[in-house]
Amino acid sequence: MIKIFKYLKSEEWICMAVSVIFIVMQVWLDLKLPDYMSEITVLVQTKGSAMSEIWKAGGYMLLCALGSLVSSCVVGFFVARIAAGISKRLRSLVYDKVQSFSMEEINHFSTASLITRSTNDVVQVQMFISMGMQVMIKAPIMGVWAILKISGKEWQWSLATGIAILFILVILVFVALFALPRFRKIQGLTDNLNNVTRENLLGMRVVRAYNAEEYQEKKFEEANEELTHNNLVANRVMAIMNPGMSIAMNGLSLSIYWIGAYLINKAALTSKITIFSDMVVFTSYAMQVVMSFMMLTIIFIILPRAAVSAKRILEVFEMKESIKDGDKTPDSNVKGCIEFRDVSFKYPDAGDYVLEHISFSAKQGETVAIIGSTGSGKSTLLNLIPRFYDATEGEVLIDGLNVKDYNLKELRNKLGYVPQKAVLFSGTVENNIDFGDYGVEEKSSEKDIEHAARIAQAEEFIAKMEDGYQAHIAQGGTNVSGGQKQRLSIARAVCAKPEIYLFDDSFSALDYRTDRILRKALREETADVTNIIVAQRIGTIMDADLILVLDEGKMVGKGTHAELMKNCSVYQEIAYSQLSKEELANA
Repeated sequence: MIKIFKYLKSEEWICMAVSVIFIVMQVWLDLKLPDYMSEITVLVQTKGSAMSEIWKAGGYMLLCALGSLVSSCVVGFFVARIAAGISKRLRSLVYDKVQSFSMEEINHFSTASLITRSTNDVVQVQMFISMGMQVMIKAPIMGVWAILKISGKEWQWSLATGIAILFILVILVFVALFALPRFRKIQGLTDNLNNVTRENLLGMRVVRAYNAEEYQEKKFEEANEELTHNNLVANRVMAIMNPGMSIAMNGLSLSIYWIGAYLINKAALTSKITIFSDMVVFTSYAMQVVMSFMMLTIIFIILPRAAVSAKRILEVFEMKESIKDGDKTPDSNVKGCIEFRDVSFKYPDAGDYVLEHISFSAKQGETVAIIGSTGSGKSTLLNLIPRFYDATEGEVLIDGLNVKDYNLKELRNKLGYVPQKAVLFSGTVENNIDFGDYGVEEKSSEKDIEHAARIAQAEEFIAKMEDGYQAHIAQGGTNVSGGQKQRLSIARAVCAKPEIYLFDDSFSALDYRTDRILRKALREETADVTNIIVAQRIGTIMDADLILVLDEGKMVGKGTHAELMKNCSVYQEIAYSQLSKEELANA
């Protein structure tokens, strides 16, 4: 928990110091009240006391109360400012850190967990700073100061106060043993509940198609029940706090007055007023001591969850990125060249290689196609180019420079990436086409956006939308079809005007006619741009300059369509499963 405070700015530390000063002032003013109360008690009991003296003491009490109120408001203002500032900063830092993660780090945490860490966990830390910090500073100051004030008074009262404090400590130990472990577990269970909920929402169509509502409901209920059970157990244990504290406070007050009555009854006439005054003052100070311990109970409620949340946030910050930025610049005279030199790859902690000894090269303007059976490593190979993962062995070069030596921003600005699963973002059609760094700093012209849509064969359906390029796109593109999403995704890549296009099975949702027209438009548009295409359809890649055939992570064929039809049995098998001999002969 302490490590999280290093993210406070210098001005926030100043605010913290000012808050401590005002907390000390508030405690001093609160502890002055019993002194004036004692003075008023003596004045009331003493014959011949002037009314003006009573009013004067009462006025000072009122000023102390008002001063305490003002100090409390000032402390609340500064602490709320600190809490809001650090929570805003933590959310930004978590978001920025996640943006720097490769797929390896994201898979390590899971999406649901990262969402919880940037929202719920940050809120827990904010609550601790806004509420807990005041209590942690105020409680010990008030407790120690009040004990010093009552030291030297009647030992019977001190004994009663000690017993009350011991009773409170027993309650706190009980809570620590039975409630705190539950609070620590709750954050992980919240992750699990979010994960189940997210999985159900994303897979809603599949759930309904297979009538699996009851199964998913049972799965959710199990996660919900476990979280609820832990919350109930923790809160039931915490429920003894308030009545326990009330018993301690009321029992202490009763004990002090009972002991006071006994002492007054035994005392000489001249000492009765002094003992009565001391009893009133001791009661007030004793209540302040008990109140200090009561305030510490807030820490027992907030601190465990805040500590777990802080640890989870720090886990994100301390995660080392497997992919680091380089600082080299490629030769500006070379563009669109890709080379794989004996590249092998396996996923972290995996035993088997997904790709083994892949070597090929592509020059500017050439088209390289990758085909193979499901699970042969086609998409994995493509993902090594933008460094979603790094090659385990060998080198991937773009424009003669190893991708590991590139600045990531510069590397990815060279690429136009179209993923296997088209991804759209909430906003407008225009925002989804003109997307990324070039869309923020150098916004594309309306002409460029329309041109990209025309190349991607998206112009026709965009024109039919009510607001055209300003038409709303729902989160995830749920208000457009799969084919429309793919075409908008392709338009996004075209609008970027990259040196290299990466198509990861990006034509699968298109009908054959649209596929043919789109590829023809792309060939004309990208005559001097390198294309790397992952595809399942032979018809999509037949005219490629180079075709790579993968089988179980190994390259079993390399060449043109005609060459592979002669010497690659795997390619022949794929080709004949999709097209007839006559169609292949006429190709």
